[in-house]
Amino acid sequence: MSAIHLRLGALAAAVALLAVSSGHALAQKRYDVGATDTEIKIGNIMPYSGPASAYGVIGKTEAAYFNKINAEGGINGRKINFISYDDAYSPPKTVEQARKLVESDEVLLIFNSLGTPPNTAIQKYMNQKKVPQLFVATGATKWNDPKDFPWTMGWQPNYQSESIIYARYILKNHPNARIAVLYQNDDYGKDYLKGFKDGLGSKAASMIMIEESYEVSEPSIDSHIVKLWSSGADVFFNITTPKFAAQAIKKNAEIGWKPLHFLNNVSSSVGSVLKPAGLENAQDIISSNYLKDPTDPQWKNDPGMIAWNEFLDKYYPEANRSDAAVMYGYTVAQGMVHVLKACGDNLTHENIMKQAASIRDLELGGLLPGIKVNTSPTDFAPLAQLQLMRFKGDTWERFGDILSGDVGG
Repeated sequence: MSAIHLRLGALAAAVALLAVSSGHALAQKRYDVGATDTEIKIGNIMPYSGPASAYGVIGKTEAAYFNKINAEGGINGRKINFISYDDAYSPPKTVEQARKLVESDEVLLIFNSLGTPPNTAIQKYMNQKKVPQLFVATGATKWNDPKDFPWTMGWQPNYQSESIIYARYILKNHPNARIAVLYQNDDYGKDYLKGFKDGLGSKAASMIMIEESYEVSEPSIDSHIVKLWSSGADVFFNITTPKFAAQAIKKNAEIGWKPLHFLNNVSSSVGSVLKPAGLENAQDIISSNYLKDPTDPQWKNDPGMIAWNEFLDKYYPEANRSDAAVMYGYTVAQGMVHVLKACGDNLTHENIMKQAASIRDLELGGLLPGIKVNTSPTDFAPLAQLQLMRFKGDTWERFGDILSGDVGG
């Protein structure tokens, strides 16, 4: 009997030891290349030069925000090493910079690289390497495809949802509209156009009078605007990046074309688009947003806006506070920090994507009230809601409900 007791005792001790050692193994720190006890290396690619250089301030804002996080002790004791390269919005250059970040700099992930064509150029590579391509700075619908591209995730509301919202507004309020569309001739422009046509449904063919595309390499789109004007359209859907959006608004005023003007939200910045175009020329333009507009006085005493201003005072004082891209960079950087904190001491590629796909009702200071970040293993679209807004005086005025444009398929 005592021998059996001894055996049982030994077995219990062995089980206890095993439990302790597995618990210890679970508590051990786990890293992929790019993370250590003291550092998290994050890569980024931005158009600091070239036709989309207005967006370069996003990378500068993110660098400033990570400096703030580092100054406050980092993330779980680790400092962020943010390495950001210029690709001039040129996809071949993006490929070169992504390879450099992954293979030479050995970053843990690439965060918020900008543009639909640039991100398309590196999507397969990032997924083959199984390195997160996280919170890309483009609203193309294709980033929400966890089945085929489990290492790529978007951030902002997608372009098709946005243009579906405009299409529904036109159908409801201007059912006899004669529409002219200007779009950038790449995946970004075509994604918006698809959503718009889907939103108009069977009416698209009769309502759209003219579709005109431009190349990002063109110095000016003035001739396209004149062509659209001559079609007799009374509604204009302007699918352009900031430089060309400002040109379109200015040219419309020059030739006296005053259609009901819809401007995609990626070019709705007062500072980088509307001011250069002339605020007087931008009156009554309709766009949409999910972020608080820094130029809107209603947010003066808002805790989120106060925190944003304090951050800029200390870490990025030269920022143009009327530029919506600064608020964008700040908010997405907060999203990145949320994910890294949630990873704890398990800083592997797999756990980063797992935490990024497990965000529940996250409220960030720069988001409009009622808009929250949500993801799941089958939903890689963190933000899906927008509110329409109209430009009046020197600021945007929001109107209507918080909307979601459901994308079929």
